[in-house]
Amino acid sequence: MMEWIPVVLVTFKLLVLGAGMFFAIKWHYDQGKKEKEKKKEVRAVLRASGNAAVVFALSLLGLGFVTFALGRMLDLDLTMP
Repeated sequence: MMEWIPVVLVTFKLLVLGAGMFFAIKWHYDQGKKEKEKKKEVRAVLRASGNAAVVFALSLLGLGFVTFALGRMLDLDLTMP
């Protein structure tokens, strides 16, 4: 009986360490995957923010042109003093 204890304990130790290494490698792999997805999300948010800024600037410019056109149509004095 005594000669089986080292065999059982070494086998158990190898199983536990093997499972630990497997899950450590899997965790690191998943973290790398998350980081890549996070970078893609950041790019998408920046692209959407840029698009919103461009749309806002163009809308503001268009509103200015419409305002001046309406002012001229109504014969308002739009000259700078």
